Amino acid sequence: MTPSPVELIQISKRFGAAQALSPLDLRVEGGELLALLGPSGCGKTTTLRILAGFETPDTGSVHIGGREVTDLPPNRRGLGMVFQNYSLFPHMTVGENIAFGLKMRRMNRSDQVARVREMLDLVRLAGYEDRQIHQLSGGQQQRIALARALVTNPAVLLLDEPLGALDKNLREGMQFELRALQQRLGITSLMVTHDQEEAVTMSDRVAVMSQGHIVQIGAPQEVYARPLTRFVSEFLGTANIFEGVLGADNDGSPAVRLDIAPDRLLPAAPVRTLPQRGAKVAVAVRPERIRLVHDRQALDAQVSAVIFRGSHYAYEMAVRGRAEPVFVYHQDHTPVAQVGDNVGLSWDAESAVILSEAAA
Repeated sequence: MTPSPVELIQISKRFGAAQALSPLDLRVEGGELLALLGPSGCGKTTTLRILAGFETPDTGSVHIGGREVTDLPPNRRGLGMVFQNYSLFPHMTVGENIAFGLKMRRMNRSDQVARVREMLDLVRLAGYEDRQIHQLSGGQQQRIALARALVTNPAVLLLDEPLGALDKNLREGMQFELRALQQRLGITSLMVTHDQEEAVTMSDRVAVMSQGHIVQIGAPQEVYARPLTRFVSEFLGTANIFEGVLGADNDGSPAVRLDIAPDRLLPAAPVRTLPQRGAKVAVAVRPERIRLVHDRQALDAQVSAVIFRGSHYAYEMAVRGRAEPVFVYHQDHTPVAQVGDNVGLSWDAESAVILSEAAA
C-alpha cells in the first residue's frame, strides 16, 4: 500500500481571545515521520487535534492521501493514535485492548484473534493476550498502545508525546524501537513533542513551532546546525549567542566584529540572505563547536566552572563585557583546562551561524 501524505492548508484556530494557530501550511510526505516541536502553548497539540478531527479549524482544510477530510469525524479519517498516558482500558486484557478497534468494525472473532497475535509479534510481546494491563511495565503498556493504534491498518499514525511517561533509560530505548517500527511499516506519522532529543532522534523532519507559527522546518541535522532564528537556536539545544557588526575577512568571507571584542574579527557561516556589511547581527555557536586554545587571535575568556557529564566535559567561560557565560563542550576523558585558567575561544566559520533577525 502506498503511504498516504498529509496536508494542512491555511489552518487557523482561535480559542476565545487567544490565537492558538495562525494560518499555517504543513505537509507530511508519505512514509515519513515529522515531529512538531515547541514549548507548551505553541500550537503543536492544536495542530495534531485538528488533523485527528478532535478540533475544527476556523479556516483551512485537512487532506489525507489526497482526500479532503476536514468535515469527517475522527473514526472515518483512517488514523491510529498513541497518547502519552496510553489510554488503555484497565478492565480489559491486553488482547481485548488491541482488538477493540476490530470489534467496533465487526470483524469476526477468529480474524480478530489472528490479527491480535500478529500485532503482538510485531511489538515483541507474543503470548501476552491474557495479561492484565496492571501487570505490564510502562514500556510494555506503550507497546500495547502502539499495537492497538496499528491493528486497523491506519493510513496515518499520530503520536502525542508518546514517550513522555517513561523514565529516561526506557525512553531512549523506545525511541529507537518506535522509529525502527515506523520505518519498517512505512506509515506516515506525525509526532508532537516538547523533547528536543526525542524530535531529532526519531524524525525525518522537524517543524519547530512558536506562538502558533512554524518558524523552521527541515531535517533534524539541518535545523540543529543551521537555525534561522534565536528562538530555534536556543530551543533546539544549547547555543551561545554573540552580537556584533557584520564585516568581511581578508578573502571576503563573512566575519563578525563582536560588540564585546571590537578588535576581534571572527569568522561566520554565510546565509541565504546575508545582511549588508556594517549591519547589526546575532551569531549562534553550539558549545561543542568551540575550541579552547592559546591563540592571540581567539576570543579571550576565563574558565569559571568545569562539570563532567559522562560523555564530555562542560566548561562555563566568563568573557569580559558579556553578562552571560559562554558554554563549551569537549569530548575528552580529562579536562583540558581548570577553573581560573585564561584561554582563548575559537571556532570554524561554518560553526557560527548568522541568525535571520537583527541583533537588539
